[in-house]
Amino acid sequence: MPALILPLVDAATHWPERGALVGLDLGTKTIGVAVSDPDQRLATGVETIQRKQFKQDAARLLAIAAERKAAGFVLGLPINMDGSEGPRAQSTRAFARNLAGLTALPIGLWDERLSTAAVERELIGMDVSRAKRAEVIDEHAAIFILQGALDRLANLRNGAG
Repeated sequence: MPALILPLVDAATHWPERGALVGLDLGTKTIGVAVSDPDQRLATGVETIQRKQFKQDAARLLAIAAERKAAGFVLGLPINMDGSEGPRAQSTRAFARNLAGLTALPIGLWDERLSTAAVERELIGMDVSRAKRAEVIDEHAAIFILQGALDRLANLRNGAG
């Protein structure tokens, strides 16, 4: 049975309380990957995958999930500023559907508006060179996306809505 693909808050009801989550920032050429600790509190960067073919990309993601004993995936969903979904969001949903066919791990979609821009500003503020920023931006965006999702889930668990 394919994995469930749900908004983050709904997906969280299908994840165990303990178990790492794998956060993804899907770019056209790369996939930034971050993983949480088993308590789902802190996101850490893992790697940036150079996109090749879906099957190869998915195989690497599933290997990372298995290595980390992951409970699920969090995909950044690039929603437009007006709340609409454009081609990039549709592409992310298609990726999620394809990935869901290969795993039973629930997939949560998390609004990632401005994540890459926020990370870019942070890296510029740290005086990271343009070349180095290009190497790490997707992995750092994945960390930003996953940490935002983890913080949201922690707030829900603590009754802060």
